[in-house]
Amino acid sequence: MKPGSGTGPKQTSGRPGRATIRTVASDAGVSVSAVSKVLRNAYGVSDGLKERVNASIQRLGYRPNASARGMRGRSYTLGVVLSDIRNPFFSEIMIGIGTVLAETPYQPLLGVSNSAVGTERTLVEAMVDRQMDGLIFLAPRMPLALLDEAAQRIPTVVIGHHRPEAEHYDTINNDDALGAEMVVDRLAEAGLRRIAHVSLALTPDESFAVTAHREIGYRRAMQRRGLDRWIEVHRAENSPFAGQVIRPLLEQSPRPEALFCWTDACALEAISVATQMGLAIPRDLSIVGYDNSPLCNLAQNALSSVDQSGRQLGAQATHQLLERIEGRYAPHHHLTRPRLVERASLAPRD
Repeated sequence: MKPGSGTGPKQTSGRPGRATIRTVASDAGVSVSAVSKVLRNAYGVSDGLKERVNASIQRLGYRPNASARGMRGRSYTLGVVLSDIRNPFFSEIMIGIGTVLAETPYQPLLGVSNSAVGTERTLVEAMVDRQMDGLIFLAPRMPLALLDEAAQRIPTVVIGHHRPEAEHYDTINNDDALGAEMVVDRLAEAGLRRIAHVSLALTPDESFAVTAHREIGYRRAMQRRGLDRWIEVHRAENSPFAGQVIRPLLEQSPRPEALFCWTDACALEAISVATQMGLAIPRDLSIVGYDNSPLCNLAQNALSSVDQSGRQLGAQATHQLLERIEGRYAPHHHLTRPRLVERASLAPRD
């Protein structure tokens, strides 16, 4: 038989046995465009179609070619900018982000700003230059104008940033003011009056920050309860920890009867300092944190804390970012309701 005249199998270029989008489509019994929609997590894709295509992807070991996707306009990477990696609550948010992305071809790439505006700006520029498809910010400190500018260049969702009037990006938040009110109300129900709040030092234009909203809720509840004379706010420097303000606060006379700390990391340090000073918790001092991070539940901590469901916030932010990448432009601003989780660090009700 002369070369080229036979009817044997067609030879294909590339590595033998390598799965392609066409072999995935054939295995799943669907069109190439249907596989593409599943890979892009496009609107209107049924759960049944996702299951069939993902099963074929797993069976065939198909891995989309990232460089080819980038040339077609997508890198299938999402930038996540953390303000402070030391905050244990952020790990819960990252789990929520990862859980959603595990069902998509997208991968997250992490950048840490250490709450420095210049670093945040540099990270954004680097992520845009690398053609990332979208950004998720966790409690950014950058000026509003810079955040707006970034969001007009790349799809953006922001967690921990109360700005419901934002037009160019979505926001995902816990109702921080309500959470703070819940804490003060519960402490007041235990007969406590001298309730101090340990917060974070902010610049005057950071009214959108979660710490600012928690302070608003604290002040509002103290006033509503007739405890105006005992309003006391102490601000730590740029850190989730606050040892530099907690010890002097507990050395005061009279000493506060309760501390409401802006984050669990701060509250756990308060427990450590109070224990070193020989104070019994909650007999001498009630302590409440915010975030309900995993360390709260350890027996030696037993920290009461406001739960804002970090995994839910991360998952919601990721879903909304994927919607924006697929073409949604109208802003969505999502607010979740917190709940107070009571443990042994909180005095019983009267």
